[in-house]
Amino acid sequence: MSAVEQIRIHGRGGQGSVTLAHLVAEAAFESGAWAQAFPAFGVERRGAPVEAFARIDDEPITDRSQVRSPSYVIVQDPTLVEIVDVAEGLREDGTLLVNTEESPEDLGLETEAEVVTVDATSIAREHLGRPIANTALLGALAGASDVLEVDSVRTVTESSFEGEIGEKNVRAADAAYAEVSPA
Repeated sequence: MSAVEQIRIHGRGGQGSVTLAHLVAEAAFESGAWAQAFPAFGVERRGAPVEAFARIDDEPITDRSQVRSPSYVIVQDPTLVEIVDVAEGLREDGTLLVNTEESPEDLGLETEAEVVTVDATSIAREHLGRPIANTALLGALAGASDVLEVDSVRTVTESSFEGEIGEKNVRAADAAYAEVSPA
């Protein structure tokens, strides 16, 4: 990594956007990078649109402001694409990762960035028995970018969720990683 990588996560209250940001930062730290994760607080109620952020760098991070020019954007809830400009500020060479069954072309997003889709909710249901897509999206980010190492994703996921739940979350992360990772 040569420059700071900034990540913005769009979700709805209760979907775990803040948890996902922390998992991203922990996986980066596990790989030897400096990392931070933090939420943007506004309307704090279940179902309301929320944002969370992560920064990853080879050097200590002193910037504590919101992410305005992300390298990566993760969208946990595809309905947000219709009401929030999820591509706002996204670098042209960046990646927009959307949790949806739809193809990137079907989303109609106006961006020069690469758009990657993964049905993280279905992956979560299959491996966890619940539609909690955090770890699947964490694995998908590792597969769609070089910002996280998949081994670090596995380590952090296993240590964040104990026992059988940890194993199921690792399987969800691995499945999403395999789905979006270039062959």
